[in-house]
Amino acid sequence: MGGLAVVTGASSGIGREYARRLASHGMDLIAVGRRQERLDELVAEFPAVSVQTVVANLSTSEGIAKVIDAVGNQPVTMLVNNAGVAHYQPFVELPADQAAEVVGVKVLAPTLLSRAIAPGMVERGTGQIVNVAGMIAFSGPASVEQVPLRRAVYAAALAYAVALSQTLHAELSPAGVNVQVLCPGVVATEFHERQGLDLSAVPRMSAADVVTASLRGIELGEVVTAPGVEQHGLLHDVFAADLAAFGAQSPELATRYRT
Repeated sequence: MGGLAVVTGASSGIGREYARRLASHGMDLIAVGRRQERLDELVAEFPAVSVQTVVANLSTSEGIAKVIDAVGNQPVTMLVNNAGVAHYQPFVELPADQAAEVVGVKVLAPTLLSRAIAPGMVERGTGQIVNVAGMIAFSGPASVEQVPLRRAVYAAALAYAVALSQTLHAELSPAGVNVQVLCPGVVATEFHERQGLDLSAVPRMSAADVVTASLRGIELGEVVTAPGVEQHGLLHDVFAADLAAFGAQSPELATRYRT
């Protein structure tokens, strides 16, 4: 495979699995995370490739800038925006600083890292961006009874990743740069444990399977990859309905709003 990959959230879970998989295929890494000892394990595990570690908190502008500075002008082949944060509470109970942290990590950081790295990819005529979201991004229409543990800020941040990835792919793919949004369901990682949630009895997909689906989805040319959705046509139906609603708009006020 070769090349250089930037992977955020590489300390654990999906990000760590992504880093290990890419390194095993001969890709050099810029591994970003909050725990230096975890990043150092990647360095030791893959001596045959270059693993540059960056300890950064991507909920802050300083952390985002630190990653951008570390990348510099290096020719990045793949960017995996995977970093996450375990603030998963009802909207009125979520502290403002934690809400800002979710938005920083899942919205602002992927946007600014992609903005910093994509121009080089476009100039070279090749590149892959992966934004890790989740199936909860599609849960907006659900009632509380249907999805009792859904949380508004987190779900909205993941929905942003879907829209960003689709529109960014449309914009960049003519220049040879592809974008994928990865939408797994519940995954067996440390994410839920850090929230004090015991999901040991809930069927969960492994991080390894999620990454396998992502890489295969890239080969298949998918923009939206949902590892646990067997009927891929369901996603097509969702987005076809989106486009139908978008195309049905008119400058005339809809009848139902007229008195």
